[in-house]
Amino acid sequence: MSEASPVVAAVRTRVRGTVLDHGARLLAEETAIALTYRNATHAVMLASPSDLEDFAVGFSLTEGIVTRAGEIESLEIVARERGIELRMWIADAAAEALVARRRRLAGATGCGLCGMESLEAALAPVRKVEQGASLRLADLARAVAALPSAQPVNDATHAVHAAGFWRAGTGLLAVREDVGRHNALDKLAGALARAGERASGGAVLLTSRVSVEMVQKAAMMGAPAIVAISAPTALAVRTAEAAGIMLAGVARADGLEIFTHPEICGIAPDGR
Repeated sequence: MSEASPVVAAVRTRVRGTVLDHGARLLAEETAIALTYRNATHAVMLASPSDLEDFAVGFSLTEGIVTRAGEIESLEIVARERGIELRMWIADAAAEALVARRRRLAGATGCGLCGMESLEAALAPVRKVEQGASLRLADLARAVAALPSAQPVNDATHAVHAAGFWRAGTGLLAVREDVGRHNALDKLAGALARAGERASGGAVLLTSRVSVEMVQKAAMMGAPAIVAISAPTALAVRTAEAAGIMLAGVARADGLEIFTHPEICGIAPDGR
């Protein structure tokens, strides 16, 4: 199927004091997206109905369902009455591991992720990112400045997040937008994987706050740096420290705040 537009026009009445103005506003679309593996539904997400192949591949990679895009043997985008199904067939070993994971996470109360196994899975040790990346603060400032012009959906609606990947000497390799910040990052991961690009040697750019899941997904991508316009959570900082990721937040045109591994930008840990 062809993808639906991530933007729709809605009739509205604007009120400014005593003046009424009838017209339309562009809104971000939000659609239920089911991710299925070998005909079994794994997750249903509310997401923008665009870049769905990127979403399917990226989600599968950042959630550890597959270790490389080639383990997804087939992918079909199927329109359903109340949403869209991303129907995937994955390699035998990946499918067996996914079945085993479901068995471990099955809770007695039907909440989906219950009990000690789920807590351990949520806070499992993060993947360590390979060291060796070197980034310049001036380059990161240029990367953050370039991100807004690569967000056409947000420019139209002011209602979606973006995730981008920037590499020195190349600039922005890819930017993906979505109503969900996690979805935007998954779409970015999928776009890079499908293009055969590694996330090493560059920085993930985020327009949202940085929670622990965002750091975990960036670590699965192998990204050595995260730069966000908002602030991270304390758990995200601890996780980035353990993963070897430089985590910077509150990025503005005149600077940013580095919370972990400043040596990647040539700054000593004590700030000198």
